[in-house]
Amino acid sequence: MSNQDYWIAFSSIEQIDSSFVQRLYNYFGDIEVAFNSNLKDLSQIEGLSVKKAENFIKARDKVDIKKVVDGVLSRGISFLTFENENYPYMLRQISNPPTVLYYKGDLFSCNLDRTLAVVGSRKASSYAKEALSKIISELENTDVCIVSGLASGLDTVAHTSAIESNLKTIGVIASGFDHIYPASNKHLYEKIENHYGAVVTEYYPTFEPLKFRFPQRNRIVSGLSYGTLVAEASLKSGALITANLTLEQGRELMCIPGMITNPNTQGIYKLLKNGATLVTCADDILEALNWEVKSEQKKLFDVPEMSEEEIIIYKTLEVEEKNVDELLVLTKLNIDNLLMYLTTMELKGIIKQVDGDRYKRVV
Repeated sequence: MSNQDYWIAFSSIEQIDSSFVQRLYNYFGDIEVAFNSNLKDLSQIEGLSVKKAENFIKARDKVDIKKVVDGVLSRGISFLTFENENYPYMLRQISNPPTVLYYKGDLFSCNLDRTLAVVGSRKASSYAKEALSKIISELENTDVCIVSGLASGLDTVAHTSAIESNLKTIGVIASGFDHIYPASNKHLYEKIENHYGAVVTEYYPTFEPLKFRFPQRNRIVSGLSYGTLVAEASLKSGALITANLTLEQGRELMCIPGMITNPNTQGIYKLLKNGATLVTCADDILEALNWEVKSEQKKLFDVPEMSEEEIIIYKTLEVEEKNVDELLVLTKLNIDNLLMYLTTMELKGIIKQVDGDRYKRVV
C-alpha cells in the first residue's frame, strides 16, 4: 500500500471528517501509522475522546483499502492527497484543509494564482444575476479563474458567465461524484469537466449531498481563492457563512451592492458596513486583490449602427427599463413607428423585452 491509499481509505469513512484525520496525521507524522493506530495510541492524543477513538477504530476495521482505492480509480476520478506537492497552495493554508481533493476535469488548466470565489443566493433577483454576469464578463479572456459551488441561482450564473467569457472555472460540490446536485446542473457539470476547468470535492464518490456537507463545502470555495465576491446574501444564508470563512482565512471580501428593498441584500450591507470592499465593476476586484491581468482589450458591447429614432429610444433606456407607454411619452414617436423600431432593435440585439411590454438595454 502507498501513502495515498491510506489517505483515500481515511476519506472513505463517513463517521469522521478531515479535521479528525489531520489531527491524527499531525500527531503520528505518518498517514499509514495514523490509519493503523490502536486505542492505546489514540488515547495519547490530547483532547481526543475515547468514544470518538473507538468509533473510528470500529469503522476503520471495516475498510477494504484496495476496494475503496479501486472505487476511485474505476470511476476515472483524479485526486490530490494533502501530502501531494501539487495540492493547491491556498487551500493548504486554511485551518481545516481537505485531506483528499477529488476532481474531474483539468484542474491545472486553471490558474490557481488568480482564483476568485463567487457566492450568492440560490433564489437570486434578476438584478443580482445581471450585475454578476456583467462584472464577470469584464474579466473576459483573462487568466482569472472563477470558483463557486455549482448550486442553483448565483453559483450557476457565476460558472455560466465564466464559460461565456472564456474564463476557467472550478465547481466545488458537497457530495461524491456519484451524485449530481442539483440535477438541473448536470449539463453544466459536464461542460466544466470537459472543457472549462474542473469539478472538485473532498467527499468519497459514494457520499450523498447531505445538508451538513454544504457549509463544510463552503470553506473549500473560499479556501481555494484569494478573495470572495458576494453577489447577494440574506442575513441567514450559506453565502454569509462563506463570507465569514473568507475573513477567518485572511482573504479579501468583496460585495456587489443591491436594492435595499430586497431582503437578500441585508447580508450584503452588513458586510459592507463592516469593511468589505464594494464592487461595481471588475476593476474593483483587480484593485482589491492587487492583480494585473493580461487580456485582449475588447469593448464589452459594440453597438450596431442605429437610426436617429433608434438612438433616441436607446438613450431613453439608459438608466432603467421602460414600458411602451413611457417610451411613447419620452420619445414622442407614434405607436406604429415605436413598435417597428423596438422590433428592429431587438433583432439587432441592442435591447430586449422583459416582464411583458417592458424594454431594457442589452449589456
